[in-house]
Parts: sequence; C-alpha cells; structure tokens
Amino acid sequence: MFKNLVTDVFFDLDHTLWDFERNSSLTFERILAEHGIQIPLENFLRVYVPTNLAFWKLYREEKITKEALRYQRLKTVFDQLGHPVSDEVIHSLSSEYINHLSSYTHLFPDTVAVLNYLRPRYRLHIITNGFQEIQEKKLKNSGIHHFFEHIVDSEMAGVKKPNPIIFELALDRAKVHPQKSLMIGDSLEADILGAKSVGLHTLHFNAHGNPVHDHAPIITQLREIKSYL
Repeated sequence: MFKNLVTDVFFDLDHTLWDFERNSSLTFERILAEHGIQIPLENFLRVYVPTNLAFWKLYREEKITKEALRYQRLKTVFDQLGHPVSDEVIHSLSSEYINHLSSYTHLFPDTVAVLNYLRPRYRLHIITNGFQEIQEKKLKNSGIHHFFEHIVDSEMAGVKKPNPIIFELALDRAKVHPQKSLMIGDSLEADILGAKSVGLHTLHFNAHGNPVHDHAPIITQLREIKSYL
C-alpha cells in the first residue's frame, strides 16, 4: 500500500516496538520487593497501568510536569490500594523505576525481524514522548538502536505528540517530505492523528484493542507491516 510512496518510516517506541508493560512489570517486581512493599504485583499493576496512562495523557497535554507525573502516578496507586507509603519512599521508587526500567529488554514479537526486513528498503527513525534520559538506553540495551538514523524525543522538541512541532522536527532532521513518510505507532491520538495533522501517512499498531476506526489502516501484529511496505 505504501511501497511506492514512502522512503522513510517513523516508529513510536514504547508500546510499539519496546514492550513497555512487560518491562515495567519486571521493574516493579524488583523495586517493590527491594523496598519490602507487601502488595501482590498483580494487584499493584491492575491499578497502576490505567493510572499511568491517565497521567501520561495529562503530561502529553502539558497539564502536569515530568516530576508531577513520576510522583503522582505512584502516590495515586498507593492511595487507591489503601497502602500508606511515605513521600520519601515514593520518590525513591520513582527514581529507581527510571534507573532500572531500561535494563529490561523485551520487545514485541517480530520487532527485530521486521526491522531487518525494512532497513535495506527504507530509512528508519523514532519519534517518542519518552524521557530522553532512558529512551536511548532502551534502544541500545534491547539491541535495536543501530536500525534508526534519527531519534527525536519530546524533551528535545519541547513538545509532545500529538503536537505537530515534534513531527516537523523529525521530518526536518531526516530531511524528508511528509508525503514520503509513514508513522507507525500504538496511540491513535498521539501517533496517528498527530502525524496525519502534518501530512504523514500512518499505520496504527493497535496494541491495546482500541475500537476499529477509519483514520488509518490497522494492524495487531508487527509482522503485518510487511503487507504494507
């Protein structure tokens, strides 16, 4: 579908290539145990996962700071679980979470195979809302950094997806026209609608089972990319 149109492919990282939920779960398993916090991991994650997504939405919309995101998502979870934790411990957990998260390296199935397939045919790049300090570590530790020519993050751009400025910065760095570019990501709002607003082609990796829509073609497995490129 995009084979004769596209020269450059831009990927989101978390929830698209890098298995955020799995790696995050392993990180929390480690740091909760190290702090002696007696909450079953399954119970913690049941509250944390939607809470984290909600706070990331606020962060994306410039309604909270990075520091508030890191603190409030944990504070909210412990409060909802009725498990009092001091601010000192919350700040320690927040710091250790960031420090350890990138040491886990699980990728979505077929990530490396698909990147190996695409790399000889297209220029590959990353556009991510993740924190600059850990996104490069995630890419390097999981062994996929070398596939990408340009890695643009929200701290570098000064704005977050879906703000058009971050996509325009990525296009400028890659020196490519939007009509020659394809954005692949898991977030309909941040990746798909954001990229479409500046003229990129889009492919939605529907990793979260979101409702069907007609904003972009939808895939549920990364290997399906080969049908489009």
